[in-house]
Amino acid sequence: MKIPKKLNTYCPRCKKHTEHSVTLYKGGKRRSLAEGQRRYDRKNLGYGSKRKPEQKRFAKTTKKVVLKLKCSVCGYISHREGIRLKKAEMAEVVKGA
Repeated sequence: MKIPKKLNTYCPRCKKHTEHSVTLYKGGKRRSLAEGQRRYDRKNLGYGSKRKPEQKRFAKTTKKVVLKLKCSVCGYISHREGIRLKKAEMAEVVKGA
């Protein structure tokens, strides 16, 4: 699906509709010293395999894509709820075509 690079939508900080630049949200690198990661590593320690069985078959064929919207007026960044897509492509959308 083609997603426009610029989008006119509501900005909660400006409290009105403004133009937003759109990018795809990408999760950051895991922090090895975070409490949750330390707990996960501690549970995985020991003699043998992982603590949970590895999934053999995948139920879903797509991932949810989250859009990151940045307001062109105030620079506020908000996320738009993910939609299921096989492939997300950023494209310049021509109006009136």
